[in-house]
Amino acid sequence: MGFLWSLIIGGIIGWIAGLIVGRDIPGGVIGNILAGFIGAWLGSLILGDWGPSIADFAVIPSIIGAVILVFVLSLIMKGMRKTT
Repeated sequence: MGFLWSLIIGGIIGWIAGLIVGRDIPGGVIGNILAGFIGAWLGSLILGDWGPSIADFAVIPSIIGAVILVFVLSLIMKGMRKTT
């Protein structure tokens, strides 16, 4: 059951990051889950594990990390669209 909660929370974190940045994450639900997991790793690497935790995700650093990830991905995708 813990793995399922991790997938759900990771997806929600990725979805929230997409809403904050105002960009859709490529890959739909799986993209949201990946953005949530990678964002959680990036956020905890940069900011540490502070604030409330849900399913082993420090929520605030995870969202900030996911926002950074989605923003960088949107810049890369925008650059790729211009060159092709």
